[in-house]
Amino acid sequence: MHKAIRLRLFGMMVLEFAIWGAWLPLIYSYLPSLGFTPLQQSWILNAFPIAAIVGMFFSNQFADRNFAAERFLAFSHAVGGLAMLGLAFTTSFWPFFGLMLVHCLLYVPTISICNSIAFAHIRDPQREFGPVRMGGTIGWILAAWPFTFILVDWEAVRAAAPRDWIEWLGTVLGHGLKGEALFHAVRWTFIVAGITSLAMAVYSLTLPHTPPRKTAEGLDRLAWLKAMRLLRQPFVLVLWIITFVDAFLLYSYFNWTGAFLATEPHQGGPGIPGNWIMPVMSIGQVMEILTMLILGATLKRLGWRVTMTLGILGHTARFAVYAFFPQNQLFIILVQMLHGICYAFFFATVYIFVDAYFPKDSRASAQGLFNMMIFGFGNIAANFICPWLRQEVFTHDGVTDYRGLFLVPTVISVLAALALAVAFRPPPPPVEAAPAPDNQGSPAA
Repeated sequence: MHKAIRLRLFGMMVLEFAIWGAWLPLIYSYLPSLGFTPLQQSWILNAFPIAAIVGMFFSNQFADRNFAAERFLAFSHAVGGLAMLGLAFTTSFWPFFGLMLVHCLLYVPTISICNSIAFAHIRDPQREFGPVRMGGTIGWILAAWPFTFILVDWEAVRAAAPRDWIEWLGTVLGHGLKGEALFHAVRWTFIVAGITSLAMAVYSLTLPHTPPRKTAEGLDRLAWLKAMRLLRQPFVLVLWIITFVDAFLLYSYFNWTGAFLATEPHQGGPGIPGNWIMPVMSIGQVMEILTMLILGATLKRLGWRVTMTLGILGHTARFAVYAFFPQNQLFIILVQMLHGICYAFFFATVYIFVDAYFPKDSRASAQGLFNMMIFGFGNIAANFICPWLRQEVFTHDGVTDYRGLFLVPTVISVLAALALAVAFRPPPPPVEAAPAPDNQGSPAA
């Protein structure tokens, strides 16, 4: 692939995932500050998974068949960016929910469209797509760092009267917003995401032309029905259900971590300054990159089942640290590194497993089946249950019982890991499949 095209595709992925990474981590703590009920918060948070499910059945294929991909990106990010900017200045439930739904319905299909553009212009997907897609992870990480200079207590900085720029920088980095002031300032995440989305709209017009595909070129109108038929196979059904549980655990982490990190020690939290919350959480994405580099060797050594079980147990370890060492800043920061294991060892392994075990004509349907759980139903379940658990069950007189709260996903993750280890028994892979573990779960030669 021509180096200039590779760089443009890499930049596309950076901007695409920076949009999502800018607003997602802190929205869970922002919505309660607007006075929304747990149920209202759930509906707003579920705009994204609803859009993911709609995308599987309609919008992704509609966009693929009817629009040049780069023009669809430009339109979606222009309108979605304006909707995102509107969220920063909206405090009423119905307008907020409407704007979030508009943004998500337009944004979610662009994730697949970006992949389509990349695959259309690379010659060797196995070798070239990984480095291009890594731009998305880097974009998510980069989205966190502007907030070290945005979510700052500027009155405290001015009162400190730093003498030079080095002292000024140290003062700024050490005076993050806290409490209610932090949660109200989170509206800046929507401003950053909206501006990034508008920049992506302009950038999309510089991407290589990618014309619409027709049904004859491989777009199956009944792909979802083909995918559902795969559940007749017991090992697929088991993995599908476990994927739902693991997705629930992943979005439980996102639901609770931002507010937990901001909680002061006297209220049972680590007291991370507001401007450092997103950078601390971005440690997980850094480790995701590093973990992906060792995933292939891990699969060869341990096999499918053990690797995925370790991915689930990564949640166990992370939530256990939250539950038993909630005021230990060092432990809380270091445990963010487990996000790489949680994602790569389970979700990335699921994608690789599907590609290895299913015939070529059904792989896309199988990937969609599992994406529906990861981005859709698992996310929806977490967004309905998590606000209710934190705000109604484990919070009393304004103080959250974090030990009790985090023991819930700790226990769930242990049960899910045991279920996968016991019940997931895939048959030998088909002859046409890529190299995969043998009957005993160890790597095939």
